[in-house]
Amino acid sequence: MRVSIKRENKFVDYELEAEDITLLALLNKIKLEIDNTLSFSSGCRSSVCGSCSMRVNEREVLACSYKIAQGDRIEPLKNVEVIRDLVVNMDKSYETNARAKTWLHAFNAEVKLDHSDEKINELQSDCILCGSCYSACPVYAVNGEFLGPFALTRVWKYVSDKRESEPQETIETIQTNGVWDCTLCNECTLVCPQNISSKADIEKLRAKSSQYGYMDPSFGSFSGGFDGSPQF
Repeated sequence: MRVSIKRENKFVDYELEAEDITLLALLNKIKLEIDNTLSFSSGCRSSVCGSCSMRVNEREVLACSYKIAQGDRIEPLKNVEVIRDLVVNMDKSYETNARAKTWLHAFNAEVKLDHSDEKINELQSDCILCGSCYSACPVYAVNGEFLGPFALTRVWKYVSDKRESEPQETIETIQTNGVWDCTLCNECTLVCPQNISSKADIEKLRAKSSQYGYMDPSFGSFSGGFDGSPQF
């Protein structure tokens, strides 16, 4: 088995005996048997903690669940600081949760949830903060202030909660570098190991924003009709 791993801005080839194993198992084998300087992150080994997220052949995966193949090219996540080899610093991405105020602001304890209420944002609660969506996001790649996929998914989780009596406060925080900046390319959904569609959540947040009188700011400079003619 031959694979290439990106280290210090260049790919290093490794060849070893391995068959039908996960990427994480392969990385451990390389570290133990070939090169003990190789650095990578891992935790639960059960696709729950998200710490082993990285890219294979330019696509985000969890190393503990991805089955390695001949010629795979492995590299760290994009759009984050690389600490060493496949280890990255996710602090800046995690900070978006605080900037987006992803929590209940006016919790109404008297409101009770039934099973249908729980289903509304059940999937959003499965986010493991692996950062794959930020790595795949073309907007975050060019705008580091963009709140990004998992922060906006968490916003939807809380503003759709019936116990939140003042959702507008949170909706206001996502109007700049938030819901209107997303291109709806769906790349975040395609790489999410939990099958969460941040694109769908952002679309729902746009609808929610409209209910409170917010709109895409780019419409403000639009002065023509759909055929380009001026409107009076």
